[in-house]
Amino acid sequence: MSLNYNDLRIGTTFIFEGAPYEVQEFAFLRMQQRKAVSQVKMKNLINGKIITRNFHQNETFEEVEIIRETVKFLYANHSQFWFCAKDNPSQRFFLTEEVVGQQGLFLKPNTNVDAQKFQDKIINILAPVKMELKVKEAPPSDKGNTAQGGSKQAELETGAKVSVPLFINTGDVIRVNTQTGEYVERVEKSN
Repeated sequence: MSLNYNDLRIGTTFIFEGAPYEVQEFAFLRMQQRKAVSQVKMKNLINGKIITRNFHQNETFEEVEIIRETVKFLYANHSQFWFCAKDNPSQRFFLTEEVVGQQGLFLKPNTNVDAQKFQDKIINILAPVKMELKVKEAPPSDKGNTAQGGSKQAELETGAKVSVPLFINTGDVIRVNTQTGEYVERVEKSN
């Protein structure tokens, strides 16, 4: 289906310069003495780069369908992330660090994630926005210093390192935002 510059709304996916893009932000701009243009902030679904472009009313685009499929994360080995089909563990495949991105740091074995497919090729992984992970190692806090609101680096069960409040200890289970890599809250205190 053909799209014009009016159709580029948030969430629309289309082909631009041979690659699939998703509209992140959209605004109409009216220039003095000129025709209106649409200013579009869009994300390249293959490499993740975000760009902003102005489009004119005479430009058209091909709408693209991005298929979502649930897959199960199995394990990471060096820079390969291994997955299998959700309902068929024997159907295994791996994706590179470039495709999985930062979210790979927070994936636990047997976690279901959404795979985005373009022309039968997985181009992106969408992990759950929040994951509960166990703190593998956290430096001890000085007694009485936890009320000040400082932070420290902690290593999680997946090997990811995140900044956590001083009251977080080894063995605690915390919730982390997989898109920003930030600590959200403590879920369970260690014994």
